[in-house]
Amino acid sequence: MTGAPLVWPSPNCGPRRGGARPDLVVIHYTGMASWEAARDRLCDPAAEVSAHYLVLPDGPVLALVPEALRAWHAGAGAWGAAGDVNSRSIGIELANPGDAPFPAPQTAALETLLAGILARWAIPPERVIGHADMAPDRKADPGPRFDWRRLARLGLSVWPAADPAPAAPATLLPALRAFGYPAADPARLLAAFRDRFRPWASGPADAGDAAAAADLARRFPVDGGAPAA
Repeated sequence: MTGAPLVWPSPNCGPRRGGARPDLVVIHYTGMASWEAARDRLCDPAAEVSAHYLVLPDGPVLALVPEALRAWHAGAGAWGAAGDVNSRSIGIELANPGDAPFPAPQTAALETLLAGILARWAIPPERVIGHADMAPDRKADPGPRFDWRRLARLGLSVWPAADPAPAAPATLLPALRAFGYPAADPARLLAAFRDRFRPWASGPADAGDAAAAADLARRFPVDGGAPAA
């Protein structure tokens, strides 16, 4: 990202409920053919959707909603005890149709943007999540092409240990809940988890899934280990 984001105000926002402050970042892809179409939709009052930022493929960033306000990007879902994710999060849309790689300039701009957000709001890297993480029953973005491991190497997200302790497949779902995933269809939970952490895996849940999930749950228990809502 070169220079400050370009302010392009969206009317689709409001106050954060209950005095909430951002303690999550949710990453999306737009799933639209062009960034112009995505921008127009995110700024259309009739659409009733928005995000705080839209990152374009060649690197520029559009600031649509001030970070202090509640954008309408997350919808139904949860991460740990956070049910109203919109009130607790900053939403970042990556202009991408959903079936294409994320260009290097866009990735670099996202990294710069994320670093600033995490510093401003003291958000730990484990609370940078994807839309599919908090809404696995209905969302798949940012999808398996998104490089979460790269973000983790930069301290902007998290990644399982290279050689996690063994765990039985039966422990997978409890570990996913302990890490932050909401109650959802087990197949969709597995798909969301694998898209993010094991995009090469296939077939039924296995010991590798369980070991990775257990490692994340042990090192990064959601809400400091408090039970999920």
